[in-house]
Amino acid sequence: MPRGRGSGKIRRAPPPMERPMRGRPGDARHYAALDLGTNNCRLLIARPQGSGFAVVDAFSRIVRLGEGLATSGRLSDTAIERTIAALRICAEKLKRRHVILARSVATEACRQASNGAEFIERVYRETGIALDIITAEEEARLAVLGCHALLEPGDGPALVFDIGGGSTELVLVDSRGEVPRILDWHSARWGVVSLTEASGVAATVEERAALYANMRARVAESFAPFAKRLRTPRGTRRLLGTSGTVTTLASVHLGLAAYDRSVVDGLIVPAPAMREVSQRIAGMSMAERSQVPCIGSERADLVVAGCAILETILDLWPAERLGIADRGIREGILRRLINGRIL
Repeated sequence: MPRGRGSGKIRRAPPPMERPMRGRPGDARHYAALDLGTNNCRLLIARPQGSGFAVVDAFSRIVRLGEGLATSGRLSDTAIERTIAALRICAEKLKRRHVILARSVATEACRQASNGAEFIERVYRETGIALDIITAEEEARLAVLGCHALLEPGDGPALVFDIGGGSTELVLVDSRGEVPRILDWHSARWGVVSLTEASGVAATVEERAALYANMRARVAESFAPFAKRLRTPRGTRRLLGTSGTVTTLASVHLGLAAYDRSVVDGLIVPAPAMREVSQRIAGMSMAERSQVPCIGSERADLVVAGCAILETILDLWPAERLGIADRGIREGILRRLINGRIL
Protein backbone atom coordinates (compact mmCIF):
# COMPACT_ATOMS: atom_id res chain seq x y z
CA MET A 1 0.00 0.00 0.00
CA PRO A 2 1.17 3.57 -0.60
CA ARG A 3 2.70 5.28 2.39
CA GLY A 4 3.67 8.82 3.31
CA ARG A 5 5.25 10.86 6.06
CA GLY A 6 4.21 9.47 9.41
CA SER A 7 4.05 5.91 7.97
CA GLY A 8 1.02 3.68 8.18
CA LYS A 9 -1.55 3.08 5.50
CA ILE A 10 -2.47 6.00 3.32
CA ARG A 11 -5.67 7.73 4.38
CA ARG A 12 -8.13 9.45 2.13
CA ALA A 13 -8.35 13.18 2.64
CA PRO A 14 -11.74 14.54 3.70
CA PRO A 15 -14.06 15.71 0.93
CA PRO A 16 -12.88 19.03 -0.53
CA MET A 17 -14.60 22.24 0.44
CA GLU A 18 -15.86 23.12 -3.02
CA ARG A 19 -17.58 26.45 -2.72
CA PRO A 20 -20.48 27.30 -5.06
CA MET A 21 -20.42 30.94 -6.11
CA ARG A 22 -22.99 33.15 -7.74
CA GLY A 23 -22.64 33.58 -11.46
CA ARG A 24 -25.01 35.59 -13.60
CA PRO A 25 -27.52 33.76 -15.83
CA GLY A 26 -26.08 33.26 -19.28
CA ASP A 27 -22.45 33.65 -18.14
CA ALA A 28 -19.88 31.17 -19.41
CA ARG A 29 -19.13 28.62 -16.69
CA HIS A 30 -16.00 29.74 -14.90
CA TYR A 31 -14.22 27.63 -12.29
CA ALA A 32 -11.41 28.71 -9.99
CA ALA A 33 -8.54 27.10 -8.09
CA LEU A 34 -6.48 28.93 -5.49
CA ASP A 35 -3.29 27.47 -4.01
CA LEU A 36 -1.88 29.25 -0.96
CA GLY A 37 1.52 27.82 -0.19
CA THR A 38 4.30 28.66 2.23
CA ASN A 39 5.86 31.03 -0.29
CA ASN A 40 3.33 31.79 -3.03
CA CYS A 41 -0.31 32.65 -3.58
CA ARG A 42 -1.57 31.43 -6.96
CA LEU A 43 -4.99 31.61 -8.61
CA LEU A 44 -6.33 30.16 -11.86
CA ILE A 45 -9.76 30.85 -13.34
CA ALA A 46 -10.82 28.71 -16.27
CA ARG A 47 -13.75 27.59 -18.39
CA PRO A 48 -14.36 24.05 -19.70
CA GLN A 49 -12.99 23.40 -23.17
CA GLY A 50 -13.15 19.99 -24.79
CA SER A 51 -11.85 17.39 -22.36
CA GLY A 52 -9.91 20.04 -20.43
CA PHE A 53 -10.12 23.74 -19.74
CA ALA A 54 -8.96 27.12 -21.01
CA VAL A 55 -7.49 29.64 -18.58
CA VAL A 56 -9.28 33.00 -18.61
CA ASP A 57 -7.48 34.70 -15.72
CA ALA A 58 -4.56 34.06 -13.38
CA PHE A 59 -2.69 35.61 -10.48
CA SER A 60 0.58 34.77 -8.75
CA ARG A 61 2.43 36.59 -6.01
CA ILE A 62 5.27 35.71 -3.64
CA VAL A 63 3.77 36.30 -0.18
CA ARG A 64 6.15 34.31 2.08
CA LEU A 65 3.37 33.30 4.42
CA GLY A 66 5.71 30.86 6.19
CA GLU A 67 8.46 33.40 6.85
CA GLY A 68 9.79 32.85 10.38
CA LEU A 69 7.50 29.87 10.99
CA ALA A 70 10.40 27.47 11.57
CA THR A 71 11.55 29.41 14.62
CA SER A 72 8.30 30.84 16.02
CA GLY A 73 5.79 28.13 15.15
CA ARG A 74 3.37 30.88 14.12
CA LEU A 75 2.42 32.87 11.04
CA SER A 76 3.79 36.36 11.62
CA ASP A 77 1.60 39.46 11.52
CA THR A 78 3.62 40.88 8.63
CA ALA A 79 3.31 37.69 6.58
CA ILE A 80 -0.42 37.52 7.27
CA GLU A 81 -0.93 41.11 6.09
CA ARG A 82 1.03 40.44 2.88
CA THR A 83 -1.00 37.34 2.21
CA ILE A 84 -4.39 38.88 2.87
CA ALA A 85 -3.51 41.75 0.53
CA ALA A 86 -2.87 39.19 -2.22
CA LEU A 87 -6.05 37.26 -1.38
CA ARG A 88 -8.11 40.45 -1.68
CA ILE A 89 -6.93 40.70 -5.28
CA CYS A 90 -7.93 37.07 -5.81
CA ALA A 91 -11.36 37.72 -4.31
CA GLU A 92 -11.91 40.61 -6.69
CA LYS A 93 -10.96 38.45 -9.67
CA LEU A 94 -13.36 35.71 -8.54
CA LYS A 95 -16.16 38.26 -8.34
CA ARG A 96 -15.35 39.95 -11.63
CA ARG A 97 -15.16 36.65 -13.52
CA HIS A 98 -18.47 35.39 -12.05
CA VAL A 99 -16.96 32.09 -10.93
CA ILE A 100 -19.63 29.43 -10.30
CA LEU A 101 -17.48 26.92 -8.38
CA ALA A 102 -14.16 27.41 -6.63
CA ARG A 103 -11.82 25.54 -4.36
CA SER A 104 -9.12 27.30 -2.36
CA VAL A 105 -6.47 25.30 -0.52
CA ALA A 106 -3.70 26.06 1.96
CA THR A 107 -0.73 23.77 2.50
CA GLU A 108 2.28 23.27 4.78
CA ALA A 109 2.51 26.69 6.45
CA CYS A 110 -1.09 26.52 7.62
CA ARG A 111 -0.75 22.85 8.55
CA GLN A 112 2.19 23.63 10.82
CA ALA A 113 1.33 27.05 12.29
CA SER A 114 -0.26 27.18 15.73
CA ASN A 115 -2.40 30.07 14.49
CA GLY A 116 -3.23 28.46 11.14
CA ALA A 117 -6.94 27.99 11.91
CA GLU A 118 -7.18 31.55 13.22
CA PHE A 119 -5.63 32.80 9.99
CA ILE A 120 -8.11 30.81 7.89
CA GLU A 121 -11.02 32.37 9.79
CA ARG A 122 -9.64 35.87 9.31
CA VAL A 123 -9.17 35.29 5.57
CA TYR A 124 -12.83 34.31 5.26
CA ARG A 125 -14.02 37.31 7.26
CA GLU A 126 -11.96 39.81 5.28
CA THR A 127 -12.04 38.36 1.75
CA GLY A 128 -14.87 35.83 1.59
CA ILE A 129 -12.40 33.13 0.47
CA ALA A 130 -12.91 29.81 2.27
CA LEU A 131 -9.50 28.16 2.50
CA ASP A 132 -9.29 24.42 3.04
CA ILE A 133 -6.12 23.25 4.84
CA ILE A 134 -5.36 20.06 2.95
CA THR A 135 -3.23 17.11 4.02
CA ALA A 136 0.17 16.39 2.52
CA GLU A 137 -1.38 13.37 0.81
CA GLU A 138 -4.04 15.49 -0.87
CA GLU A 139 -1.40 18.03 -1.89
CA ALA A 140 0.62 15.27 -3.56
CA ARG A 141 -2.43 13.88 -5.37
CA LEU A 142 -3.46 17.28 -6.72
CA ALA A 143 0.06 18.03 -7.95
CA VAL A 144 0.19 14.73 -9.84
CA LEU A 145 -3.27 15.22 -11.29
CA GLY A 146 -2.28 18.66 -12.52
CA CYS A 147 1.00 17.78 -14.24
CA HIS A 148 1.15 14.06 -15.08
CA ALA A 149 0.31 14.68 -18.75
CA LEU A 150 3.88 15.96 -19.16
CA LEU A 151 5.49 12.66 -18.13
CA GLU A 152 7.64 11.14 -20.85
CA PRO A 153 6.21 7.90 -22.29
CA GLY A 154 7.73 4.76 -20.86
CA ASP A 155 7.30 1.57 -18.87
CA GLY A 156 7.62 1.16 -15.16
CA PRO A 157 6.97 3.67 -12.40
CA ALA A 158 7.85 7.36 -12.65
CA LEU A 159 8.69 9.85 -9.92
CA VAL A 160 6.82 13.15 -9.72
CA PHE A 161 7.97 15.77 -7.22
CA ASP A 162 6.83 19.16 -5.98
CA ILE A 163 9.36 21.36 -4.16
CA GLY A 164 7.27 23.73 -2.07
CA GLY A 165 8.06 26.43 0.43
CA GLY A 166 7.52 24.35 3.55
CA SER A 167 7.74 20.76 2.30
CA THR A 168 8.65 18.59 -0.67
CA GLU A 169 6.28 15.95 -2.01
CA LEU A 170 7.64 12.84 -3.73
CA VAL A 171 5.12 10.65 -5.57
CA LEU A 172 5.83 7.34 -7.29
CA VAL A 173 3.23 6.70 -9.98
CA ASP A 174 2.20 4.07 -12.47
CA SER A 175 1.40 6.23 -15.49
CA ARG A 176 -0.31 3.55 -17.56
CA GLY A 177 -3.87 4.59 -18.31
CA GLU A 178 -5.49 7.99 -18.60
CA VAL A 179 -5.03 8.82 -14.92
CA PRO A 180 -1.88 7.75 -13.03
CA ARG A 181 -2.09 5.37 -10.09
CA ILE A 182 -0.15 6.40 -7.01
CA LEU A 183 2.12 3.59 -5.84
CA ASP A 184 3.85 5.38 -2.98
CA TRP A 185 4.36 8.92 -1.71
CA HIS A 186 6.37 10.83 0.84
CA SER A 187 6.16 14.34 2.25
CA ALA A 188 9.54 15.63 3.44
CA ARG A 189 9.71 18.45 5.94
CA TRP A 190 12.04 20.63 3.89
CA GLY A 191 10.91 23.19 1.33
CA VAL A 192 12.79 26.23 0.09
CA VAL A 193 11.64 28.49 2.95
CA SER A 194 11.99 26.02 5.82
CA LEU A 195 15.39 24.76 4.64
CA THR A 196 16.73 28.28 4.08
CA GLU A 197 15.65 29.44 7.54
CA ALA A 198 17.10 26.35 9.22
CA SER A 199 20.45 26.61 7.43
CA GLY A 200 21.49 30.22 7.97
CA VAL A 201 23.67 32.28 5.63
CA ALA A 202 27.23 32.03 4.34
CA ALA A 203 29.61 34.78 3.26
CA THR A 204 32.74 33.14 1.82
CA VAL A 205 33.09 30.58 -0.96
CA GLU A 206 34.12 27.95 1.57
CA GLU A 207 31.20 28.73 3.85
CA ARG A 208 28.76 28.54 0.93
CA ALA A 209 30.10 25.11 -0.04
CA ALA A 210 29.75 23.86 3.54
CA LEU A 211 26.24 25.29 3.90
CA TYR A 212 25.15 23.66 0.63
CA ALA A 213 26.54 20.29 1.69
CA ASN A 214 24.71 20.62 5.00
CA MET A 215 21.46 21.43 3.20
CA ARG A 216 21.80 18.36 1.02
CA ALA A 217 22.51 16.17 4.05
CA ARG A 218 19.39 17.45 5.83
CA VAL A 219 17.26 16.75 2.77
CA ALA A 220 18.75 13.28 2.23
CA GLU A 221 17.93 12.39 5.84
CA SER A 222 14.32 13.51 5.35
CA PHE A 223 14.08 11.38 2.18
CA ALA A 224 15.55 8.27 3.87
CA PRO A 225 12.27 6.47 4.72
CA PHE A 226 11.11 6.83 1.12
CA ALA A 227 14.51 5.83 -0.27
CA LYS A 228 14.36 2.55 1.65
CA ARG A 229 11.08 1.65 -0.03
CA LEU A 230 12.17 2.43 -3.59
CA ARG A 231 13.09 -0.36 -5.96
CA THR A 232 15.08 -0.10 -9.19
CA PRO A 233 12.49 0.25 -11.96
CA ARG A 234 12.38 -1.72 -15.16
CA GLY A 235 13.20 0.41 -18.17
CA THR A 236 14.26 4.05 -18.19
CA ARG A 237 13.75 6.13 -15.07
CA ARG A 238 11.32 8.99 -15.66
CA LEU A 239 11.28 12.13 -13.54
CA LEU A 240 8.94 15.13 -13.57
CA GLY A 241 9.20 18.20 -11.35
CA THR A 242 6.58 20.86 -10.68
CA SER A 243 7.71 23.88 -8.70
CA GLY A 244 9.15 27.35 -8.93
CA THR A 245 12.55 25.79 -8.33
CA VAL A 246 12.56 23.61 -11.44
CA THR A 247 11.02 26.27 -13.69
CA THR A 248 13.54 28.85 -12.47
CA LEU A 249 16.54 26.55 -12.92
CA ALA A 250 15.32 25.47 -16.35
CA SER A 251 15.07 29.14 -17.33
CA VAL A 252 18.64 29.73 -16.16
CA HIS A 253 19.76 26.65 -18.10
CA LEU A 254 18.17 28.08 -21.25
CA GLY A 255 19.65 31.52 -20.62
CA LEU A 256 16.26 33.25 -20.79
CA ALA A 257 16.29 36.99 -20.19
CA ALA A 258 12.81 36.73 -18.67
CA TYR A 259 10.61 33.82 -17.67
CA ASP A 260 8.52 32.40 -20.51
CA ARG A 261 6.02 29.70 -19.56
CA SER A 262 5.42 28.71 -23.17
CA VAL A 263 9.09 27.73 -23.45
CA VAL A 264 9.56 26.14 -20.02
CA ASP A 265 6.36 24.15 -19.40
CA GLY A 266 6.87 20.68 -20.88
CA LEU A 267 10.61 21.14 -21.40
CA ILE A 268 12.87 18.09 -21.01
CA VAL A 269 16.32 18.94 -19.62
CA PRO A 270 19.31 16.59 -19.23
CA ALA A 271 19.74 15.87 -15.53
CA PRO A 272 23.49 16.66 -15.57
CA ALA A 273 22.66 20.13 -16.92
CA MET A 274 20.31 20.78 -14.00
CA ARG A 275 23.02 19.64 -11.59
CA GLU A 276 25.51 22.00 -13.20
CA VAL A 277 23.11 24.94 -12.92
CA SER A 278 22.30 24.05 -9.30
CA GLN A 279 25.95 23.86 -8.27
CA ARG A 280 26.82 27.07 -10.11
CA ILE A 281 24.03 28.99 -8.39
CA ALA A 282 24.88 27.49 -4.99
CA GLY A 283 28.42 28.85 -5.33
CA MET A 284 27.27 32.42 -5.97
CA SER A 285 26.87 35.16 -3.42
CA MET A 286 23.44 36.63 -2.73
CA ALA A 287 24.33 39.70 -4.79
CA GLU A 288 25.45 37.55 -7.72
CA ARG A 289 22.28 35.46 -7.63
CA SER A 290 20.17 38.61 -7.57
CA GLN A 291 21.63 39.61 -10.92
CA VAL A 292 20.74 36.34 -12.66
CA PRO A 293 17.70 36.72 -14.92
CA CYS A 294 14.69 34.68 -13.74
CA ILE A 295 16.08 34.63 -10.18
CA GLY A 296 16.35 38.29 -9.19
CA SER A 297 16.12 39.68 -5.68
CA GLU A 298 12.79 37.96 -4.91
CA ARG A 299 14.22 34.44 -5.24
CA ALA A 300 17.92 34.99 -4.54
CA ASP A 301 17.76 33.93 -0.90
CA LEU A 302 15.60 30.82 -1.45
CA VAL A 303 16.93 29.37 -4.69
CA VAL A 304 19.97 27.67 -3.12
CA ALA A 305 17.71 25.56 -0.91
CA GLY A 306 15.76 24.59 -4.02
CA CYS A 307 19.01 23.57 -5.72
CA ALA A 308 19.95 21.39 -2.74
CA ILE A 309 16.55 19.67 -2.74
CA LEU A 310 16.66 19.10 -6.49
CA GLU A 311 20.14 17.59 -6.43
CA THR A 312 19.11 15.26 -3.61
CA ILE A 313 16.11 14.14 -5.67
CA LEU A 314 18.46 13.43 -8.58
CA ASP A 315 20.54 11.28 -6.20
CA LEU A 316 17.41 9.47 -5.05
CA TRP A 317 16.06 8.83 -8.56
CA PRO A 318 19.00 9.13 -11.01
CA ALA A 319 17.09 9.73 -14.21
CA GLU A 320 18.88 10.82 -17.36
CA ARG A 321 16.39 13.63 -18.00
CA LEU A 322 14.12 15.86 -15.98
CA GLY A 323 10.69 16.97 -17.17
CA ILE A 324 9.70 20.52 -16.21
CA ALA A 325 6.09 21.40 -15.36
CA ASP A 326 4.73 24.87 -14.78
CA ARG A 327 1.47 23.37 -13.60
CA GLY A 328 0.39 21.41 -10.56
CA ILE A 329 -2.04 21.84 -7.67
CA ARG A 330 -4.26 24.50 -9.28
CA GLU A 331 -4.60 22.50 -12.48
CA GLY A 332 -5.36 19.38 -10.45
CA ILE A 333 -8.11 21.22 -8.59
CA LEU A 334 -9.62 22.49 -11.83
CA ARG A 335 -9.65 19.01 -13.35
CA ARG A 336 -11.53 17.73 -10.31
CA LEU A 337 -14.01 20.60 -10.29
CA ILE A 338 -14.78 20.28 -13.98
CA ASN A 339 -14.54 16.51 -14.47
CA GLY A 340 -15.28 15.12 -11.03
CA ARG A 341 -12.96 13.30 -8.61
CA ILE A 342 -10.60 11.29 -10.84
CA LEU A 343 -7.58 10.62 -8.61
